[in-house]
Amino acid sequence: MGMTITEKIIARHANKDKVIPNEIVEVNVDWCMLNDVTIPITKDIFYNQFGFKEVFDKERVVFIFDHRIPSDSIDTAEGHKIGREFANQLGIKVHESDGVCHQVMFEKYIKPGDLVTGADSHTCSYGCIGVVSVGMGSTDISAIMGTGKTWLKVPETIKININGRLKKGVYAKDVILNIIRDITSSGATYKAVEFSGEFVKELSISERFTLCNMVIEAGGKSAMIEPDDKVKEKYKDKNIDWEIFKPDDDVEYLEIKEYDISQLEPQVACPHYVDNVKDLRLVEGVKIDQAFLGGCTNGRLDDLEIAADLLKNKKIHKDVRLLIVPASVNIYKEAIRRGYIETFIEAGAIINHPGCSTCWGSSIGSLTAGQVMITSANRNFKGRAGSAQSEIYLGSPATVIASAINGKLTNPTKEM
Repeated sequence: MGMTITEKIIARHANKDKVIPNEIVEVNVDWCMLNDVTIPITKDIFYNQFGFKEVFDKERVVFIFDHRIPSDSIDTAEGHKIGREFANQLGIKVHESDGVCHQVMFEKYIKPGDLVTGADSHTCSYGCIGVVSVGMGSTDISAIMGTGKTWLKVPETIKININGRLKKGVYAKDVILNIIRDITSSGATYKAVEFSGEFVKELSISERFTLCNMVIEAGGKSAMIEPDDKVKEKYKDKNIDWEIFKPDDDVEYLEIKEYDISQLEPQVACPHYVDNVKDLRLVEGVKIDQAFLGGCTNGRLDDLEIAADLLKNKKIHKDVRLLIVPASVNIYKEAIRRGYIETFIEAGAIINHPGCSTCWGSSIGSLTAGQVMITSANRNFKGRAGSAQSEIYLGSPATVIASAINGKLTNPTKEM
């Protein structure tokens, strides 16, 4: 029996010719990433529980401040202080103003064929370029920082074939919400999810990022899309060694699911669960107080372009606060160059510094009881962005902006 891409990458990092699903292996880790929320916890475990003095490789451990940037309280400022001191003690670079951790890793560090661990559940995003990437807790991350190794149970793989052509106003975000609606929030628990099909081949790397990012919302361990010419183009001029893996012809998947998205309508995940997904038309008209565009799911340049096209020469609804946060400084600068930021400001939006922002909900854009938000983020759990008595809907960037213009959940085709 052949191996999947995920199994091949794990085997390479375990120094084995072959691995099989459910086998437990020790692997060498290429990159270990921490964010500002998890660093203080990890520091205590690293020093006091494990007794480490230094990291396995100063160039392979990455600290990124993104969840609470800039600090929103004295407690947050203290956490950042601890994080900076920890980094200085270890000789590790800190990214304090570059953007969301996953976008920064994507832009500056990872490459096809890598095995990456991160102290954030959406680390699975990197499968968009053929990386095995998994989120882990602070204990595991502390061990990896000190040894450069971790253990993995080789995940079984679910293959998801997606074919067809989307209708106007429907996007990759709608597709992944519909898939989670089908397989539920636990349908891929500790599984690798491999996306394939003609639709996936046509997607940009950014759109593939959106698919892989939300695999964790179905319980997935990791995500994977076979790298192609678009990925090769991204890395062809980089002075690094990288390798593309392909699945064997005789590979056996745990399950193969087929989706034809030709008739798919805009989707929204309704409060308070990501798999509580409905066709937008069934909840259209729900009044909103806030709209948020950004985060690691949909804060990239193509998402901002969609927003700028919809907002050109328009104003947001008088009763709505629209927050737009680019996923990285690089994206922010390009959005300025293209005139998107000016369009957003003219429309009445609030632009905040790149970071997790309102997706995380702890620093800016918090909701009070009774308020409703439509967001391009990846989670709508109760209390995710403020009061437990608020409500959060998840949708595509186009749905977010169309709703902000109209003050209520709105099919984006009405603004196109």
